[in-house]
Amino acid sequence: MTWIDVRGARIRYEASGPADAPPVVMLHGIGRSLEDWEPQRPLLDADHRVITLDMPGFGLSQRLPARTTLSSLADGVWATLDELGEARPVHLMGNSLGGAVAMRMTADQPARVRTLTLANSAGFGKEVTLALRLLAVPFLGRSLLGRIDPRAARRVERSLFFERAHVTEERIALAVTIGKQPDFAPVYLEIAKALGGLRGIAAPWRAELLSRLAENPKPTLLVWGDHDLILPATHLEAARAAFPHAESHLFPDTGHMPQLERPAEFAALTRPLLAAAEARALPSPAPQE
Repeated sequence: MTWIDVRGARIRYEASGPADAPPVVMLHGIGRSLEDWEPQRPLLDADHRVITLDMPGFGLSQRLPARTTLSSLADGVWATLDELGEARPVHLMGNSLGGAVAMRMTADQPARVRTLTLANSAGFGKEVTLALRLLAVPFLGRSLLGRIDPRAARRVERSLFFERAHVTEERIALAVTIGKQPDFAPVYLEIAKALGGLRGIAAPWRAELLSRLAENPKPTLLVWGDHDLILPATHLEAARAAFPHAESHLFPDTGHMPQLERPAEFAALTRPLLAAAEARALPSPAPQE
């Protein structure tokens, strides 16, 4: 494990690939960790600087002092990159909540973002699994999050994948470990309530964020799994409408995390987007006399 101090909090991260290669930053979903992106690392880090992290208060990272909101998470990721000395424009990839954080980061600091890759991202509809909506019920949410034992962890993992072979004992053990972290439940509840409630994901923040992004569009890739039980694949149509310039792909027989369940195919989709953006960013050759 690798750690860095960010505003007094210990943040866990991993970085690989040439230090001078284009930076790719990958963000996980609610209650999750950097492991959700690890299958992408060996597929991209030969010619990219791949950075994954447990966002503040999630995984094994400590929370930052501020209340957890979409803006505070985005700010926390930018602060982590600052501490790592990464000031170049980055290729942002986000899954689920991580997609919403990536969009917030882009809206807040567009000059620091080269491309967006959104995998089953929050932000495109109110529909979300009942398990997340129940967290808004007073006292029930804290009770549910306080009982992350192997049985509960296995049930959550099964909801994330189409193929049950991905529900491994290692992932279940990691989920239990994460669930025991002191910041896990309060941070989870804070961001869940900030983004929605019993009726689903709230509309105001989604509309504001998508409006901001439309003002300064970035090269974007939208991907979804057709068997997502957390955020339904019907949200992909709304994402396409919000990003008419984007490329998109619907993975068949895939759940909530295509970057993990279909790693090679996912990387094959992202590589052309990254390469094209880097080519456009190269300085124009000087005119010949």
